[in-house]
Amino acid sequence: MGETAPKSWLRARVEKALVKGLTSTYSKVQVDPERFLIQLRTAYRLPISGYHGTYSLEIEELDVVADDVVRGGMKLAAAEGAGFGLGGLITLVPDLGILSAITMRTIQKLSLIYGFQFNTDNEIAELWIAAASAAGVDISRELIEKEFVNKFVPRVIQRIAASASADVVERWTGRMIPVASSVLGAGLNYWFVRAWGQRAKAHFRQRHLLLRSKANDATLSSAAQGILPA
Repeated sequence: MGETAPKSWLRARVEKALVKGLTSTYSKVQVDPERFLIQLRTAYRLPISGYHGTYSLEIEELDVVADDVVRGGMKLAAAEGAGFGLGGLITLVPDLGILSAITMRTIQKLSLIYGFQFNTDNEIAELWIAAASAAGVDISRELIEKEFVNKFVPRVIQRIAASASADVVERWTGRMIPVASSVLGAGLNYWFVRAWGQRAKAHFRQRHLLLRSKANDATLSSAAQGILPA
């Protein structure tokens, strides 16, 4: 009982911190698609004028960029975790808030790399479905109310936080050790972004290939009927 109670208390704190961090990312700390497009064209030399152009590139080329973005998020999270880790469990809550922002910005970038923007309510809903998938949460069709995205997203965030909090508590309790907490914090944050990033990449990659396949089928069907594509 004595061991379960602290874990339950810590999980509640962790879940609350994750909800706060993810909600903040949803409303404030978002990737600017226009600025990121410039980065893709200059830093990664992708020959595209807009995100629709990603469908004309080789999928392996997009994968290379996606892997680099995930690695960048992992390194940033590790550095942040090392700094906050010095405070042990005392700094766990603010650490998770920043980690949530780093993770969601990484997922947003992956979404853009594979050609999915988040300008409309439908696109925003799809982005959070991907985030849930990255967290290992299966969002049932009954929960999706894309026409009411302001209701849908908070519910998804709550589901993500509830699921992730258990895993976080199990792995992060080692931060109670003062000397090792900094190294452990860096490693755990690194692992966190790596796991979520890889799952999000797989989600967007699969959707990208599906849309590309449908577009190719439509083109072939039009060609067979003697209709030139628009």
